[in-house]
Amino acid sequence: MIPKDPVMLLSYVNTQLRDYYSSFASFCEDKELNEAEIASKLAGINYEYDAVRNQFV
Repeated sequence: MIPKDPVMLLSYVNTQLRDYYSSFASFCEDKELNEAEIASKLAGINYEYDAVRNQFV
């Protein structure tokens, strides 16, 4: 289960990307999550995925 709070979600996703996944797409696929939904939630707190950094910034 992923956090519902956007700030906690940001921390969770970035930690997962840093420690286990080479891309946001592979993270979402592995966890069976909707990429657009997660990205939208994080965009709501002004964070966007940066593929070069492999994190939301």
